[in-house]
Amino acid sequence: MSTKPTLLLLSATAILLTQTAHAAPKPCEELKAEIAAKLDEKGVKGYEITAVENDKVAEKGDGAKIIGSCDGGTKKLTYLRK
Repeated sequence: MSTKPTLLLLSATAILLTQTAHAAPKPCEELKAEIAAKLDEKGVKGYEITAVENDKVAEKGDGAKIIGSCDGGTKKLTYLRK
């Protein structure tokens, strides 16, 4: 078997698995921990990640950016630099 078709098949499989993983609903605390770990790994300091009910996001008005959705789409994760 040639390496190009094998590589193409592996790439397509990886993309499909990634799409499925992103579509799966996650609990907010789990997603917050994953994002915080990545930020800490990159040396980011002075931030706050908060889970906010969808209808309360606009009311916060603190300049936080929405960085994800959790709890089956019922909440948004917001990121704010301190």
